[in-house]
Amino acid sequence: MKHVLTGAGSGIGHALARRLTDRGDELVLLARSQARGAELGRTFPQAQVLVADLTDPGTLNGLGRLVDGGVDTLLHVAGVVDLGPVSSLRLAQWEEQLTVNLTAPAVLTRELLPHLRAARGTVVFVNSSAGLTANAEWSAYAASKFGLRALADALRAEEHEHGVRVSTVYPSRTATPMQERVHEQEGRDYDASQWISADTLVETIVHVIDLPADATIPDVTVRPGT
Repeated sequence: MKHVLTGAGSGIGHALARRLTDRGDELVLLARSQARGAELGRTFPQAQVLVADLTDPGTLNGLGRLVDGGVDTLLHVAGVVDLGPVSSLRLAQWEEQLTVNLTAPAVLTRELLPHLRAARGTVVFVNSSAGLTANAEWSAYAASKFGLRALADALRAEEHEHGVRVSTVYPSRTATPMQERVHEQEGRDYDASQWISADTLVETIVHVIDLPADATIPDVTVRPGT
């Protein structure tokens, strides 16, 4: 299988890239800079690495021409979070989260749809429990994730006739560097053992993309077991 993946540098994306590499799949990874691309290339030497900055979605224009052949899955894993009350969130904080978490996935999906249609592939959006419920100080992040849910729902309806499946995974708090930063913003101690393992979440994603063609999983929510 051939996968295009964002967010492979850390957390869930890194664990997913490792899992897919270990089973012999072909990867196309996105990196935000040449330096980051070189680092990903050293970590995943068999992968094709493309440089495109999700904070500047214009850099994604034309990216589809750099990918050869069909794409079995497009895996949107990258994301940013910056907490704060509506009364104090600055414009830059809103713009970054909406751009990286919503606009960039929309543009990247558009670029790769011809490849996905050719392969009758699958698009997976790794969303968040914040895409289902918005809590205090999570307004900008939750808004971006609610929007991502709408994007997935609309895309699913549009691409059904082309044989492209669309799934959204809604993980609750997962033990990643991002979650550690969230705890810092919340002023809380971080204990990774309290949260979902990235590897556990990866198994859920792999199950979604490996599902036989006669079925689809539109949405799946993953919560801590205890």
